[in-house]
Amino acid sequence: MSDTQNYQARLKAEYNERIRAAMQAKFGYTNPMQIPRLDKIVINMGVGEAVADSKKMQSALAALSAISGQKPVTTKARKSIAGFKVREGMAVGAKVTLRAERMYEFLDRLITIALPRVKDFRGLNGKSFDGRGNYAMGLKEHLVFPEINYDQVDQIWGMDIIVCTTARTNEEAKALLSEFNFPFRN
Repeated sequence: MSDTQNYQARLKAEYNERIRAAMQAKFGYTNPMQIPRLDKIVINMGVGEAVADSKKMQSALAALSAISGQKPVTTKARKSIAGFKVREGMAVGAKVTLRAERMYEFLDRLITIALPRVKDFRGLNGKSFDGRGNYAMGLKEHLVFPEINYDQVDQIWGMDIIVCTTARTNEEAKALLSEFNFPFRN
């Protein structure tokens, strides 16, 4: 067998070796399937400027593709809004859903490289959970990722990153993400 078939992301190995046991000890799960795990990470980029210039959409898609390592999907407007010059069906954003190894690789880069590079970063808001164990955060600029070449950037894009877990409560989800060394403020 080759090394690529045996490859396991660093955070996935850490989850299997350390985090599962820590979560089971903290919450007293009786069944190993009750232990919360990461389900998926969704990265969304709103590209409202693409209404006027279609090259902006191509630029955003290329940036999101470089960051995620996966081909993004364009999101289309559901309704027409005359004030914003948007018609139904126009491309207004891009998104990527990461699962399995790519999800763990992205999370590792986000925590260890990208977030420390954010200007005036004081930690993530610990209250940005949705009540069902999912965490949402926003980044103002995509330049914090090492895959982006600063000299080739024509515009700075912001993005929303949603981390979906199988946890049932905010407390369980926060404990899980804290075990992954998420830099929470409070």
